[in-house]
Amino acid sequence: MDADSENDFREFVDHRSPALLRTAMLLSGGDRHAAEDLLQSALMKVAGRWHRVEDPEAYVRQVLYRQQIGIWRVRGRRRELTVASPPEGRSADGAGAAELRVLMRQALGRLTQRQRTVLALRYFEDLPEGEVARLLGCSVGTVRSTTHRSLAKLRRVAPELFTTEADHSGPCHELSSVEVQR
Repeated sequence: MDADSENDFREFVDHRSPALLRTAMLLSGGDRHAAEDLLQSALMKVAGRWHRVEDPEAYVRQVLYRQQIGIWRVRGRRRELTVASPPEGRSADGAGAAELRVLMRQALGRLTQRQRTVLALRYFEDLPEGEVARLLGCSVGTVRSTTHRSLAKLRRVAPELFTTEADHSGPCHELSSVEVQR
């Protein structure tokens, strides 16, 4: 990589890493370490092809999605979400924004990796079903059925998300509010 390309790549990483890390967090079920690893390996792959990449952000996101699919195939479904400390219970005065993010992160952790990915692509990335199908290498019908089943499972495993004050926008709106904590 020449000096100009390297500077362009470094600038891209500096400016877009926070947004890309949020996507990686959603794909990894809220596991920050796994998200950082996922993003780092995606950026390493992109660095080698930087001079040929026309739309860097779209390309990095596609590499993230494809790598996560590879992780599913290798590891299978993860049984539990590992966090540094247990989240506090809900307060009596209603769920605040932080509590709602914790609930959403826990609920997403109960979904399969494929279900999380489909919801992240559809609602966080706001991609149309056809684009999600293309990225995941499946049919539009598979995306629709996976979305339907994922939302139904969220309703079963985390009914508290559907009884909060934020219910007017639904849990998928909260996918875009899941923030990366440093």
